[in-house]
Amino acid sequence: MPRPKRCRCVHMAPGRTVFKPAGVPAKALREVVLSVDEFESLRLADSLGLYQEQAAQQMRVSRQTFGRIVESARRKIALALVEGWAIRIEGGSIEMAETRRFQCAQCGHTWEVPFGAARPSECPACQSANFHRAFEPSGQGPGGPGRGRCRRGAGGGGRGIGRGGRRCVRGRAAVGGEQTE
Repeated sequence: MPRPKRCRCVHMAPGRTVFKPAGVPAKALREVVLSVDEFESLRLADSLGLYQEQAAQQMRVSRQTFGRIVESARRKIALALVEGWAIRIEGGSIEMAETRRFQCAQCGHTWEVPFGAARPSECPACQSANFHRAFEPSGQGPGGPGRGRCRRGAGGGGRGIGRGGRRCVRGRAAVGGEQTE
């Protein structure tokens, strides 16, 4: 029997969950399913340009596991592009981050916003709109080692026990407050 998957910490839910070629009805297309943790691995490695070690710390998995996740995600994306299939993002064994951290590029102020709240429109210190997401450099929570930044995901059935006995979402993941079915 294979070992159960550990929950992967996800700091950002996808804004859209389905991508398809233009001009073709969705029901006429085959689709490939990209898990939320695979989406997160692409975001960290390819969009943010983090090294695998740094990205693995953000997701709270080993570097080797991160490498397998991002390799699987890239293979699925390549297949969808070459074959003209739709891409659906759903599922996975994930924990959503409790808060999102932002840093102002103008004054350097750092602040946190609860996950699920709307993106701030300006820096609370200087009212500049020039700010970006910021992450803990070590990939650990504000409490230091052993105190993670992630919370349990929300969603219906298919729950399992994650690492350390915590519960996490398995199977179809709730993304952005909505259950994806």
